[in-house]
Amino acid sequence: MTTPQQSAGQEFATGGGRQQANDRGLATADEGSATLSERLAQVSFAELVDIVEQSGGASDPRAAIVLYRHWLSHQKPGAEFLFAAWFNLGVALSQIGEKAEAVTAYHNSLAHKPDFHSAAINLGLALEAAGQAEAALSAWGRALQPDDARTTLLNHRARLFEQVNKLDLAEQEMRRSLLIDPNQPDVIQHWVHVRQKMCAWPILTDAIPGLSRADLVRHAGPLSTLALSDNIRVQREATADWIMRKTSRPTVALSPEHGYRHERVRIGYLSSDFCRHAMSYLVAELFESHDRSRFEVFGYCSSPDDRSDIRERIIRSFDRFRSVKALSDEQAARLIREDEIDILVDLNGLTSGARLQILRWRPAPVQATYLGFIGPVPLPELDYMFCDEIVVPPETAAAYSPAPLYIAENYQANDTKRTIGRPTSRAEAGLPEDQFILCCFSNHYKITEEMFTAWLTILRRTSDTVLWLIEDNMWARGNMLARADQLGVDRHRVLFTPRVGPDEYMARLALADLFLDTFPYNAGTIASDAMRMGLPLLTVRGRSFAARMASRLLMAIGADRGVATNLDEYVDIAVSLATDRIAYESYRSLFNTNMWRQKIGDIARFTRSYENTLLGIVRRGRAAASSPAGIHA
Repeated sequence: MTTPQQSAGQEFATGGGRQQANDRGLATADEGSATLSERLAQVSFAELVDIVEQSGGASDPRAAIVLYRHWLSHQKPGAEFLFAAWFNLGVALSQIGEKAEAVTAYHNSLAHKPDFHSAAINLGLALEAAGQAEAALSAWGRALQPDDARTTLLNHRARLFEQVNKLDLAEQEMRRSLLIDPNQPDVIQHWVHVRQKMCAWPILTDAIPGLSRADLVRHAGPLSTLALSDNIRVQREATADWIMRKTSRPTVALSPEHGYRHERVRIGYLSSDFCRHAMSYLVAELFESHDRSRFEVFGYCSSPDDRSDIRERIIRSFDRFRSVKALSDEQAARLIREDEIDILVDLNGLTSGARLQILRWRPAPVQATYLGFIGPVPLPELDYMFCDEIVVPPETAAAYSPAPLYIAENYQANDTKRTIGRPTSRAEAGLPEDQFILCCFSNHYKITEEMFTAWLTILRRTSDTVLWLIEDNMWARGNMLARADQLGVDRHRVLFTPRVGPDEYMARLALADLFLDTFPYNAGTIASDAMRMGLPLLTVRGRSFAARMASRLLMAIGADRGVATNLDEYVDIAVSLATDRIAYESYRSLFNTNMWRQKIGDIARFTRSYENTLLGIVRRGRAAASSPAGIHA
């Protein structure tokens, strides 16, 4: 989302005044209060700003606070620039964490100039920082502002509405902002994604003059684009647009061009998801399984500390664990450089919490992206995208950036130690005992209008079937049920269940009969989870990495029948499995824990292949460094 025109770190200033202030020889904040008050009473606001700068107030907010308070105490009601002094005082108070006093200062600024929108913006930010979300929204909602500033207030309201899960109000405010100024890529990104989460179909609408559907896709943001298009070129253009807007190339690259020569290869993993997150449930055992005679494993973490078991397990799996959450991107990059990491593996890609700017400093001689984002990440400082030859066939490899690198037969690491909750019954989960249960537990932003229509078609062509979904939000539920009504499907056949903890979620997967995958953004971790629990899966295979994840897993166990090439075939297969018990039992027999362990969850085999790939990278780098051409370079 866009940033305020004047944030809590900026001040109101006027030009001129510096020479007069210096000539007067005015006191600084460390002089006696009486002397300071007497002298400050005689200066203009412009001179005051210069005094603050000369006294070091720009770098020492406490000095600025003293000066502004003294000046304000000597001003008559209605004096010029009182609003600006109160505003600057609020900025300085915010900088030292005095939230309540900052709120008062911004209120006073607005009392003197109600249309001073910068004070309204900062007032809302101060209230938000103090945990008063509703008060912040109210402050922004009642603020007076000129036309060119209205979008900033709307965008802040939208951002906070989204954070507190009032998606309908967030969507409304973003729409209003885009109607004023459609040239706001960040707002477009959030608007599209909120509409996806709400299943507000059609997602790509012509409702904003000046924004074509191509514009919406180009600025939709990385995750949204994977659920909008199966076209690799479109995905790459959208992610390149995002990277260009969000990152910059530093003036230097930190790592040596030809790397290091450690006795053990130092591999670093960078992530904001070392917590209760789908990615962590895939890679925990990989970290534990690394051959310590050949590898030294570092973890660089910017994750929230959710005190979960999986987080503690991951932290223990690293030889060296580094928290970089409080570090700037440059500081984190320099720490990685000091550790002399040979291969840095970014596990975020373009997902929430990504810190691509760290990679732009090139802290390691080899850098790769893996698992977090299943699509192109055209960052110049990335060397490889870890994958396999099914999700990225050789004939499409050239369309991706960075270069695809096949790390194993199946790109997806898995964890055999995943814990599973106690077995549960359909009755306990509120499910009918005598119905064929179709389910999908993927995030709602992945459920396209075409996909949900296909699911309803399956229900229309079958009897004794129900569709079981996660209840992510009331707006998505309402829109799905409304679509069922439109297509003549009894809405009581669409069932919703709240999210539960990881162990109970795994146990619940065993209650369904068929997992219906999404397209063009397939399930990844959830697909593997379903298959582990013996739940058959049906998918559509497309062209892009994101549209081939589930088919990769199905092909691994010989369940090719569940791989459709289009939605019509997908519907036909689902209807057949739901109505032909013999065909269904034959298909389901392929899905069991032993098959999963042998074909998908064999972490020992995966780790060997993966590590051999990493060693090959290092050997090639060392060979290049030792060659005459390498030395010359």
